[in-house]
Amino acid sequence: MKIDQQLQQDVSAELKWEPSVNAQEIDVEVKNGIVTLSGSVNSYAEKVDIATAAQRVAGVKGLAMDITVKLPETSQRSDSDIAFAAERVLSWTTYLEQDSIKIVVEKGLVTLSGEVHWDYERRSAVAVIRHLRGVIGVLDHIVIKEKVAPETVKSDIEAALKRRAINDAQAVRVVVKDADVILSGTVHSPSERDLIDYAAWNAKGVWNVINNIKIVA
Repeated sequence: MKIDQQLQQDVSAELKWEPSVNAQEIDVEVKNGIVTLSGSVNSYAEKVDIATAAQRVAGVKGLAMDITVKLPETSQRSDSDIAFAAERVLSWTTYLEQDSIKIVVEKGLVTLSGEVHWDYERRSAVAVIRHLRGVIGVLDHIVIKEKVAPETVKSDIEAALKRRAINDAQAVRVVVKDADVILSGTVHSPSERDLIDYAAWNAKGVWNVINNIKIVA
């Protein structure tokens, strides 16, 4: 198990290695495996990239984001401009049904709602909005309307874990209740936990994933 000092060094190095991140603006503190990141960034997309980079580091048990998005003057836009741009970019996304996603913008914070068939559609809609100029955050209230038998969802997830050759697949338990998937068990890194979470969300008909998987040394 990594000591906090080593973990702090590894997270700092990972942030410096990530080209989309200005690591000089980010402070890294670690206590009992919980990483706290603080500072400010010029875009919401960079904030997300920082969180993703930190979670790639082995030994990270949890992440606290105390990072503020401070848009430079050239990136500031009115809410109406952001809403118009968001509507246009979603309308150009071929796999989304027209008008399936509703958009609300308040002081640069974008809220997305509506219904889609697959989780990849939900993730992709959030991702394209995240990179729009002027956005300081994205709230995802999109739901998945497709439904399948719980037994099918469970078998699909377990098969996906085996295909990915996850070392801890046997230590992971999958329970399906209605359209909710409950994951429990243990893994050895956040990346494995995230991969299992991703496999669960990719099963058709899943509305919600409750990830109770614990990271152990």
